[in-house]
Amino acid sequence: MRFPIRRGLLAATVLLAAGACDASAGGPEVTAPSPTGEAREACEALVDALPEDVDGQGRGSAAEDSPYVAVWGDPAIVLRCGVAEPAVLTPGTESYDPAGAEFVGVNDVSWLLEERSDGVRFTTVERAIYVEMTVPDDYAPEVNPLLDVAAPIVDHVPPDELNSPPDEGHGDHG
Repeated sequence: MRFPIRRGLLAATVLLAAGACDASAGGPEVTAPSPTGEAREACEALVDALPEDVDGQGRGSAAEDSPYVAVWGDPAIVLRCGVAEPAVLTPGTESYDPAGAEFVGVNDVSWLLEERSDGVRFTTVERAIYVEMTVPDDYAPEVNPLLDVAAPIVDHVPPDELNSPPDEGHGDHG
């Protein structure tokens, strides 16, 4: 399978692989987001709809239970729904640099890709609610878990206003 990774105009291919570990007892420490309103409802629906296995890893639980967090494997692949806009995409922040950001598209979901010392953090873009997924280096290539969460994200997290289809049957016609 091929997945477009964009850095400016540069494209690359990411290969598929699988990892293997079980979720640890007690679960990892995860800071749970606190979405409100429609985001809260969408995040709860998303987390409920997520698969039991991601990249061959069974679903576990975080140290503190949250309806906005899901974890799989050990070390944990962590999904958090309702996080803040990434600083690299937020005007006025010290890290703001959308032109230098890397993006990957997987099964109709676009993600910001941020390399970390222990893996990769992916955050949805072009969606009304930010969903973050951290994938440890143990699961290289780290893009693979995104395959398993794409359909639930498409089903439960609406596109942002710029990426929403236009309303049909509305507006002036003539």
